[in-house]
Amino acid sequence: MKSPIQDYLLELHQRHASNKEGKVADYIPELFKANPDWFGICLATTDGHVYEVGDSGQAFTIQSISKPFVYGIALEDNGRENVLAKVGVEPTGDAFNSISLDPVTGQPANPMINAGAIATTSLVEGSTSQKKIHRILEIFSRYIGHDLTIDDAVYKSEAETGHRNRAISHLLRNFNIIPSDPEVGLDAYFRQCSINVTCRDLAMMAATLANNGVNPQTGKRAIMGEYVGNVLGVMASCGMYDYAGAWIYRVGLPAKSGVGGGIVAVLPGQLGIGIFSPPLDALGNSVRGIKVCEDLSRDLHLHMLRVPNASSSVIRRTFNSNTVASNRLRPHWETLLLHHEGHTIQVIELQGELVFSSMEKVVREVHRCSPQAYIIILNFRHVQSLNDTCSDLLLKLWQTFADEDRKFVMAELDHLPKVARHFRQRLSAELHSRVRFSDDLDSAMEWAENQVLAKHGRIKAELQNISAKDFVLCHGFTPEEIAEIEALLKQRNHVVGEEVLRAGDPSTELFFLKRGKVSVIIENDEGKRHRVVTYSPGMAFGEVAFLDRSPRSATVHADTDVECGVLDVAHFDELTAANSPVAIKLLRNIAIEFSHTLRRNNRALRLYSR
Repeated sequence: MKSPIQDYLLELHQRHASNKEGKVADYIPELFKANPDWFGICLATTDGHVYEVGDSGQAFTIQSISKPFVYGIALEDNGRENVLAKVGVEPTGDAFNSISLDPVTGQPANPMINAGAIATTSLVEGSTSQKKIHRILEIFSRYIGHDLTIDDAVYKSEAETGHRNRAISHLLRNFNIIPSDPEVGLDAYFRQCSINVTCRDLAMMAATLANNGVNPQTGKRAIMGEYVGNVLGVMASCGMYDYAGAWIYRVGLPAKSGVGGGIVAVLPGQLGIGIFSPPLDALGNSVRGIKVCEDLSRDLHLHMLRVPNASSSVIRRTFNSNTVASNRLRPHWETLLLHHEGHTIQVIELQGELVFSSMEKVVREVHRCSPQAYIIILNFRHVQSLNDTCSDLLLKLWQTFADEDRKFVMAELDHLPKVARHFRQRLSAELHSRVRFSDDLDSAMEWAENQVLAKHGRIKAELQNISAKDFVLCHGFTPEEIAEIEALLKQRNHVVGEEVLRAGDPSTELFFLKRGKVSVIIENDEGKRHRVVTYSPGMAFGEVAFLDRSPRSATVHADTDVECGVLDVAHFDELTAANSPVAIKLLRNIAIEFSHTLRRNNRALRLYSR
């Protein structure tokens, strides 16, 4: 199937390929050799998917696009305050090669102009230019996912013609911004600008920043998460030089351009953009690149300040146990009680990224449900992240519920292991008895149902021993028919953990559960087990394969010690051949149970199809 995103990028490429405005940079002779018709566009998502069109694999030198990424390295190597003491973060409105130094301290205005970038490179660990560039290449390779090289011809051209940059570096040394030989950092700067990249590489670097510093394809961290916001901040305010104001107004994405024709842009939490087209405008930005980014932002609603309405998305759905119950089938008297008290078990399914603005909606939803809720289940299956502010809010909610003698269940939180660990560490002894963590929503629902039953003094049904007259499939039987079916049942016991039935076994028996609890388990291709249903005493299992004589489709496990009465298929066939009322009533009750199962599934489907 063709991707509409790919089709859109093709159309976007065609829309701007004929634009002949701008000219290739010539102040560095090697750059002037670039083909002005080269043009590539690439998008990379935070889950590692890449869309690319045009000359996305054409190598070119990164130039000034290296600056924010090297700034991130300097932050890691020196700490935020030490870097801020050397290089500011204020936009200048000046060209990239302007000498914007504080007249008193000599501090460069920001790390995106050449003066700030040379100072930043000098802060990278390493006593020699070779050691500094080795560290830069190592970190850049983590962003991109493969090793990188330097274009020696461009490096030599930069070093031979970079007289203004050399003057800037010596001015920085004069103000002690660079405390040692200025030529070391300057040489590393010339080399970092000469690193070969492609349009696809830029998109992956941007996607890594969008993914909080972790390469979405390799899973390797390129920059500590605490510094990602600082890098994106200087990109947003200073990355496009004296076009920065118009850029953030029209496009609204942290970005950086380079005179090699590249542009990198980031939509935090979602995707990275890489564009390559050598012809530049008067401000040193790729003409086609600017146009493409403006169209992408407008067409795909990517402006980072155009925030979607979180209230319509963070809460996936809310329901109670009357709508969807657990897969634990229960005796009639328990079912009636749970139906009557179903509104006291409220389930709130969440999705997306939980930050303060979205978590505030969750808090309000919990409060909306709380007047009638004894137990609230928060399902985190579709949650991508949860920050510390949200964790604190949840802890306060838990405490409120504990004070009111109510309970919380956190379902499917373990796919966010750091968050789950954080919660468990911060739970007080009192809250430990009031908050439960469940692997899945089904087990959370069963636990909540058991709590409601216990609150009303119900005895656990699996401890009872049920006689044939109480079997669901014997409803409507006369005493004589009860005696007839009892005479045909063979006694069979199983200990906890034992397989009562195994998938693939021949289906020659129908099981009546007298005591204990069993679960029907299926396994997917990855070996993950899923509970289909759990049976309580008085219920029957194995009836589907028993009727159509097909091999067993699932495995039945004994959750406790169990006692069963087993009806052999040969005895059942004798009953049907004799037109016995027992066989007719048995088939009728099986059909009724199928109907109940279908209705229960239909209720769940209606909920999940909204």
